[in-house]
Amino acid sequence: MTGMDWLDEVRRRLRRKNELLFSRDSAVLQPLRDLLSRQDHRTAVLWALDLAEETVARLTEKHPDEQRPAQALQAARAWAAGEIKMPQARRAILACHDAARDMPCPEDAALCHAVGQACAVVHTAGHALGYPIYELTALVRRLGVSDCREAVQARMEEYLRRLMYWETHAQDMHGPWADFMLR
Repeated sequence: MTGMDWLDEVRRRLRRKNELLFSRDSAVLQPLRDLLSRQDHRTAVLWALDLAEETVARLTEKHPDEQRPAQALQAARAWAAGEIKMPQARRAILACHDAARDMPCPEDAALCHAVGQACAVVHTAGHALGYPIYELTALVRRLGVSDCREAVQARMEEYLRRLMYWETHAQDMHGPWADFMLR
């Protein structure tokens, strides 16, 4: 998407009625993508679950009877700690994605998917960009394309700031970690 403003890409995706308004190749995501590529797995997990926690809180406040995002986050934390195995966590994460289909608005559906993607970072750091792709999509859907530029850029700065925090503090988190998280 070089040479194209990220907002032009969002407009194009909206015209095409795409569910997602950002992709791994979106220009606005490239600084984050570059920084994520230099992180170890635990750093990516700490960053993603930190972000997912605030999204779960927002979803729970808005939809108090919907517990699947909170359950997915709890399962992902337990999986990263070695307290449960992947099949159990996977079921909770997929249930979180299923919750998106039951959401009354596209913004909340995107937030459910964002949580699911963040939780899947425990499996592989390759899921890490999924969180901002979905959360930024939700942000644009809430604010509208004509009023989202500053909010999206501010959120991108927050993603980078938090990732840099976990980059320097991940070693302070001594566990418990599952064996596969220590490799």
